[in-house]
Amino acid sequence: MSEGTRFMTVAEVADQIRVSKMTVYRLVHSGELEAVRVGRSFRVPEHAVEELLTKSYYQVG
Repeated sequence: MSEGTRFMTVAEVADQIRVSKMTVYRLVHSGELEAVRVGRSFRVPEHAVEELLTKSYYQVG
């Protein structure tokens, strides 16, 4: 992670990608979404959310 890495809360990630917080927790625990544990909560680097969305694109047709 670079010095200027911005972190998001689980709630912010859920809001941005329009899923429940539980789905974000599942993605973190399965290793599909990179996260850092801070105390009892998780913080997700913005780049990890973008990577998840990029690799999740589904080509139709």
